[in-house]
Amino acid sequence: MSLDGTYDDGNIFAKILRGEAPAVRVFEDSHVLSFMDVFPQAKGHCLVIPKHSTARNFLEEAPEVIGPLMLAVQRVARATRAALDPDGLMITTFNGAASGQTVYHLHVHIIPRWDGVPLGRHGGGMADMEELKALAAQIAAKVA
Repeated sequence: MSLDGTYDDGNIFAKILRGEAPAVRVFEDSHVLSFMDVFPQAKGHCLVIPKHSTARNFLEEAPEVIGPLMLAVQRVARATRAALDPDGLMITTFNGAASGQTVYHLHVHIIPRWDGVPLGRHGGGMADMEELKALAAQIAAKVA
């Protein structure tokens, strides 16, 4: 898909927001939902999505949604750092198929990184759900 198009309310993140698909939740408030990526690129890889949005990517989003979204990203990233003690954190969005975007609902990736540990493939193998639940609990306990 290109950078332009029509929002598909059948995408997996829209289904998660409506309660039609499961997610291992990390943090939630009135603006955002954060949950573990089921195809993680690294241990602790989680996502933050706006709840009240039909933006397919960062470029389409309204400024009044970006502010609370990015504040939540910072909160979850800080919690991830406190919980998992990574050497670094990647915070990124993919915008359009050419960038690697596969779900067309705006989402921000928080990916912990450790020196000497290679980054997994985007959309690679599915994670163990029990491990994701344990990681989510560790991170959620550190959200301030």
